[in-house]
Amino acid sequence: MATRGFLGIDAGTQGLSVVFTDEQMNVIASGESDYEMVEGLPEGCYEQTPSDWEAALQKSMQQLFSALPSEHAEIDVLCVGVSAQMHGEVLADLNEVSLGSARLWCDSRNEPEGDELTNLFKTKVPKRATSARWLWTMRNQKERAEQVAHLTTPAGWISHCLTGLWTLGIGDAAGMFPMDQDTLDYNQNLLDIFDRNFSDDRITQLKKILPVVRRAGQDAGMLNARGAELLGLPEGIPVAPAEGDQPAALAGSLIGEPGMVSVSFGTSVCANSVGDCAFVGVSAAVDHFCAVDGKPINMVWLRNGTTFMNTVVEMFGSLLGEERSAGFSAVIPQVLAAPTDCGGILALPFMDDEPGLGVRRGGTALLAGLNPENTNPGNVVKAALLSTMFNLRAGCEVLDAQGFPRKELILSGGLVNTPELGQVLADVFRTPVTVLEGAEEGTAWGAALLAKFRQSKIQNENQDWPAFLASHADTRKQCYEPNQKSAEELNAVYTKYKKLMEIHSPMDEALA
Repeated sequence: MATRGFLGIDAGTQGLSVVFTDEQMNVIASGESDYEMVEGLPEGCYEQTPSDWEAALQKSMQQLFSALPSEHAEIDVLCVGVSAQMHGEVLADLNEVSLGSARLWCDSRNEPEGDELTNLFKTKVPKRATSARWLWTMRNQKERAEQVAHLTTPAGWISHCLTGLWTLGIGDAAGMFPMDQDTLDYNQNLLDIFDRNFSDDRITQLKKILPVVRRAGQDAGMLNARGAELLGLPEGIPVAPAEGDQPAALAGSLIGEPGMVSVSFGTSVCANSVGDCAFVGVSAAVDHFCAVDGKPINMVWLRNGTTFMNTVVEMFGSLLGEERSAGFSAVIPQVLAAPTDCGGILALPFMDDEPGLGVRRGGTALLAGLNPENTNPGNVVKAALLSTMFNLRAGCEVLDAQGFPRKELILSGGLVNTPELGQVLADVFRTPVTVLEGAEEGTAWGAALLAKFRQSKIQNENQDWPAFLASHADTRKQCYEPNQKSAEELNAVYTKYKKLMEIHSPMDEALA
């Protein structure tokens, strides 16, 4: 008898992963495949080819089928969920054909457009927002813009490949253009302002090329012939509204009430909390999006995630002459054994720019405080990790100042491969940290959970999204309470770190 369950897809920056869960949301099998950036682009430009995502999806599904244990050799997928890196710009023409490579969240070409839209709308529009990218394209690639009939994100593109429809979950859509909390749709007043200020008779209005917004549980189509071929599954399987990786990670972390914060550590780092009220004003450190059911999210986002730490680990690992994982296997035990203050070593992780902290240029990562006694891999790598955690804390202090609650941090992303590092995060934030079992597949699992919620609505179940999340809250987990002594020591290190940040600007000028 076939095992019934749900398929979750997540297309990240470095690769795509899939998971199949049973009806109780236990992961039965998974698959993954990598892809690369488009080569030969100028510094700060990051693009990928949508066809590479499709090829990775097929390869990942083949790996998943091969990984199915014998007792689950036959599966019956009830619904498919999709998540992917947010803020991309995928362009398609009237024939629904991709117009070349897609710009990604980390592409830095349109910072002036983000600032311009923020000033025009009086609402935060980060430079990575898809609408800011589109404004840049209108100005700098006009001939290409004139061909565009559809504008979407990586998740929206994958969903279109599966269903033939141009829909998008509200969380990912909020990363394209600001949402109206009353209508739970794009802010029509701001769309009118955009089209009025940037009109061009040869370019289709923004309001006409955006995907249709869908909330969790709503209809987003079914697998068509193309989608069935990509997944190796039958046609007609329902597909949940495609979401961004951050809303999907929030779902996968079972975040449903104010004070619970989803923290995802990877190439970038995000702290996402469901708001209990509207954020006041505009802050460079805080962005505003939506949960999968439309509730407002305050997002503190860092472009510089674990990249600096990973680079340092790989540098040490290269001496072993083995693959990437060898460096982590050798160094992480030393990180866990390192003293709280890393022996006095401080780091700045800015291999790229960091808009929320006013760092406008990459290539300024550094290590400070090295001496013959403290210079070892454990101290150096832990200092690199702490620098990212300190930057996240600095951004979250903006929310603290407005009284937003923070009761618990729920950790997902690559950092959970070493769950003991959750203790370090708890001490930095002086807040309990929870690591969910299977969190290393958090976004893909979150996509599978969204698939289950969509299936529940097809079956006419009445649970709303928070109640649905609460019904899954018995997932096994590891919890880390702040250690008072370590928290006090790290607070002192954080004070030193902020002083180091104060000299970043003149240091940047010296390196320019």
